[in-house]
Amino acid sequence: MAKPPVRDQLAALGEGIRDEFAQNRRVLSFAEYLELCAAKPERQLRSAAQYLVDCMVHYGTTDVVYPWGHVRRFNLFDVPWANGEGRLIGQENVQNQVFRIVQNFVQDGSPNRLILLHGPNGSAKTTFVSCLGRALEHYSTLDVGALYRFNWIFPSQKSTRAGIGFGGKNGGEPGAVGDSFAYLPDEMVDARLIDELRDHPLLLVPHHKREELIKGFLGTGAPSFTIGDYLHRGALSPRNRSIFEALLASYQGDYLKVLRHIQVERFYISHRYRTGYVTVEPQLSVDASERQITADRSLAALPASLQSIALFEYGGEVVGANRGILEFDDLLKRPVEAYKYLLTTVERAAVSLPNATLFLDLLFVGSSNEIHLSAFKEIPDFPSFKGRLELVRVPYILDVRHEQRLYAEKLFEAAGDRHTAPHCAYVAALWAVLTRMRKPQVDRYHAPLGELVGKLSPLEKAELYAFGQTPPHFTPAQQKELGAHIKELVTESEVYPNYEGRIGASPREMQGVLLNAANSTRYAYVSPLVVLDEIAELCKQSSLHEFLRQDVQPGGYHDHRRFVDQVRERLWDKIDDEVRSALGMIEESEYARIFERYITHVTHWIKKEKVRNPMSSKMEDPDEGMMREVEKTLEITGKAEDFRGGLIGKIGSWSLDHRGEKPVYALIFAEHMKKLKDAYFERHKKTIARGVQGLVGVLTGNEGGFTGDQLEAARKAKQTLLETYGYRDDSARDLVVQMTRHRYR
Repeated sequence: MAKPPVRDQLAALGEGIRDEFAQNRRVLSFAEYLELCAAKPERQLRSAAQYLVDCMVHYGTTDVVYPWGHVRRFNLFDVPWANGEGRLIGQENVQNQVFRIVQNFVQDGSPNRLILLHGPNGSAKTTFVSCLGRALEHYSTLDVGALYRFNWIFPSQKSTRAGIGFGGKNGGEPGAVGDSFAYLPDEMVDARLIDELRDHPLLLVPHHKREELIKGFLGTGAPSFTIGDYLHRGALSPRNRSIFEALLASYQGDYLKVLRHIQVERFYISHRYRTGYVTVEPQLSVDASERQITADRSLAALPASLQSIALFEYGGEVVGANRGILEFDDLLKRPVEAYKYLLTTVERAAVSLPNATLFLDLLFVGSSNEIHLSAFKEIPDFPSFKGRLELVRVPYILDVRHEQRLYAEKLFEAAGDRHTAPHCAYVAALWAVLTRMRKPQVDRYHAPLGELVGKLSPLEKAELYAFGQTPPHFTPAQQKELGAHIKELVTESEVYPNYEGRIGASPREMQGVLLNAANSTRYAYVSPLVVLDEIAELCKQSSLHEFLRQDVQPGGYHDHRRFVDQVRERLWDKIDDEVRSALGMIEESEYARIFERYITHVTHWIKKEKVRNPMSSKMEDPDEGMMREVEKTLEITGKAEDFRGGLIGKIGSWSLDHRGEKPVYALIFAEHMKKLKDAYFERHKKTIARGVQGLVGVLTGNEGGFTGDQLEAARKAKQTLLETYGYRDDSARDLVVQMTRHRYR
């Protein structure tokens, strides 16, 4: 089928853009805007704070499950409109804190404090604000997020016979649509003054009439809707006010004639064009400015009555951000004198200039690292600032799963077309999280629990945080006690200056490790072994990194070199599990089946009920022999009835937190499942070793000396490693051989 001519394509494109322009209601008269307000008042009457709240709610939330409970995550931080590019991983606590603060701003009527995100370098403070700003950009393009400003339109003398410097006296404007100049074509307009401050169009309604108008819009349908101070008590900017008063005087108080000069225009939040979302870099200047424009020859077409008054144009970051969000990147890197004006700007929602005071409707968000914040707290002026700040702590990620997702994305970008072997991101993430672990404060807990948390190693603590896995060397009663208090351990240091997640390997430092590994020529692919070698090299640079200069504490905390060896062992664990599974010597469903059968019999045993035999369909007593066999494998000490009762109690506790969900035994009893797996391995160690040797032979091309069945199983295992686990021939060969040397010598 032949393509349409370019001329036709261009015509279709122009028609589509014109239709989109009309559909989006890009330009309105003031009367049409009032109709829009009456139809959808809650959209048009909201403040910048309410706009951000609505934006966060618009994209929805997800319930994230952690070992210590459920946490709400706002979907906008997954950047769904951009396929997740630049998303924020983790940090749900920060999301909820900021949302609660902004909600409080809405209730107060004004965002009268600056939200200061503080944390170590690389803890995603900038990413957090970027996600908010990008969400506002996208939201403003939707119907539910439409924002409006207004411009002043002054028709040419040829198109009007009215007064006010236009050459006539009696009104009547040919070309005006609906008694408005809003739709006049450019050739019929002498001057168009754009309001760079983006005053809300309703500010054109005098204050004493505005409140009555707003009440009429809202009626009784939105009794809980809070009108912000900006609309409730605000006023036009000095320039708009001057133009309004001059026109009103020239029209001898005819307010409707003044409104004919208003063109209401939809605008979109844009970081690139500094509209409603602006970032202020550390610098030594006030973030707003003004310049007189009535002396500008380009505006000589203004009516004579306006040329006789001083009109100013406003600029700067504060002006650009109005009705949106203003970000101060690394705020506290500035000398104190450079941002003292923020004391009044934030509190009064206004910025003072030499010739005017600009009233604002925007949220102030800043970021700072902990070093600068600590120094800031020591200055005499800090008490004055403290009342104008909302401090939100942004620590490093402490969940290995989240850190792994972050590094997997970094590796994908760094590796390009190179094959990345499995577990590269995992080893980097686990080591980074281990460097951030803080030794528990035993004296904070009651006696039995304090003793348990005091025994936790950094590796055990990290796996407890991520997977809820309690140490296998603890007794069932101890595991239950620790599992019930994970949240206390996670939040233990929140009130401390040196909180957990403040010190450790930064994602920025780890990015250097990953880049070096991705560019290494040691292998033809990106290998987790190279990642570990790069981490070992990083550990030698103690003079460059503060976290490497920490003293090693009892329990192995801050022993960063030893962490490399521990992570390597975890790498062998993962490869070993994959190899055994590929060989068919580990059947996860079999472990689950055995344990599920055991739980079923325990449940009926406790209730003193019979259980149906699946083979004969007869109702029989619970199988005591099977239960004791499983308990022997799990190395249960103490009374069997106590252990069984504890299992059922743990299922009940899990069900309370997961209403309506079927219990997942692999999560609830991860440590017991691991013991079953280990017991299987011990019983079949020789068989597994023979299978692994056969796999090594197939991977290295040395198949001689193996039986046909052994070779067939090994070839199938190799295919499983490639297709299911993401290996390539060379990465499978190298990593399986290395693992075999350590585990099956």
